[in-house]
Amino acid sequence: MGILAAAWLPVAGAAVLSASAETAAQESPQAALAKMERAFAGMTSFQADFQQTSTSLAAAEPMTQKGRVFFRKPDAMRWEYGEPEKNVYVFRAGLLLSYFPDDNQLWRQRVPPDQNQAELLSLLSGKGGLSSRYIVENNPFPESAPGAAQIKLTPREEGEYSYFLLEIDGRSGLLRRAIFFDWGGNRTEFAFSRLKPSARLADSVFKIKVPKDCEIVDETVPIKR
Repeated sequence: MGILAAAWLPVAGAAVLSASAETAAQESPQAALAKMERAFAGMTSFQADFQQTSTSLAAAEPMTQKGRVFFRKPDAMRWEYGEPEKNVYVFRAGLLLSYFPDDNQLWRQRVPPDQNQAELLSLLSGKGGLSSRYIVENNPFPESAPGAAQIKLTPREEGEYSYFLLEIDGRSGLLRRAIFFDWGGNRTEFAFSRLKPSARLADSVFKIKVPKDCEIVDETVPIKR
């Protein structure tokens, strides 16, 4: 799944912003990461806007997509892409549903247990323990971000990504941006805004309604040989 540097929560007043910036500057990267984990651990659910920008060595221009993300513990997640294509991805209990309205197709796939703790899901779930799986360092971004901690996480064991960068709000501890770098030199950035913590999310949010004539590609059923 393949998710604007906007703060999760509004900051009121220059004095508060200044104090927030000073706090972020004084914090160690490990402390900033722990603050983020506590912030997400304290939520039962949330919804937010996101902008995803993908930069590939094979493409001349970056691809930008916008939408909404919904998350409910322990592992229910929905990504709604509204621009430029209206695609929907729902993950729940090890099952991934991918709906492509323009193609009138719904894909059903099982996600192996070892992939259930993918980087982005780990960040948003607030389960903790990231510092034991990643080397955590300060890493200022080229763009200025007053009041934010900017850190780099490098996996201690080789995985899908060579490293990723996080921008964490110095006041709330919430995630502003996550930028993932794979081994091929490609980059995927998620920027979040308009967070609504502990939102009431019905079961229907984590289901997908499709037209009767929708083609369903079910990869959860073993192929008979």
